[in-house]
Amino acid sequence: MGAQLIRRQSGSGTRRRRRGHAAKMAEINVTPMVDVMLVLLVIFMVAAPMLVVGVPVELPRSAAGALPAQQEEPLSVTIGADGSIALMTTPIAAEDLIPRLQAIAAERENDRVFLRADGSIPYERVVQVMGALNAGGFHNIGLVTETGGPSFGADTGR
Repeated sequence: MGAQLIRRQSGSGTRRRRRGHAAKMAEINVTPMVDVMLVLLVIFMVAAPMLVVGVPVELPRSAAGALPAQQEEPLSVTIGADGSIALMTTPIAAEDLIPRLQAIAAERENDRVFLRADGSIPYERVVQVMGALNAGGFHNIGLVTETGGPSFGADTGR
């Protein structure tokens, strides 16, 4: 009893196989990969809006690069177009800002804070809030801007 060959006719010629063995498939099946990529796309589309701090402001544009990422969630203070102040997403009165910052600074290991200010407010208000941040124990202040602003002739490629 030797190996038997089965001859089948197909559109491109004859194909030989042994009994009980399937022929090797030469093409790659990309359907599972496309399915996984579509699921990941949906997950990122749902999760991305949740990562943005919830106080809407029109940030000024700058040619400066982004700050490096850190392990602890950064503290964010936002100054709205009307001059109102929000700590993370919670609105706060100006007179309550320094005591709240001091309480937060006592619990945190990092003194970095991000200041987001609407581009239409006076610079004096930004400086006043920066002074309050400094008095509250936060000396490492990062100003948040949008990218794509004027570079004043500097090379922005790193």
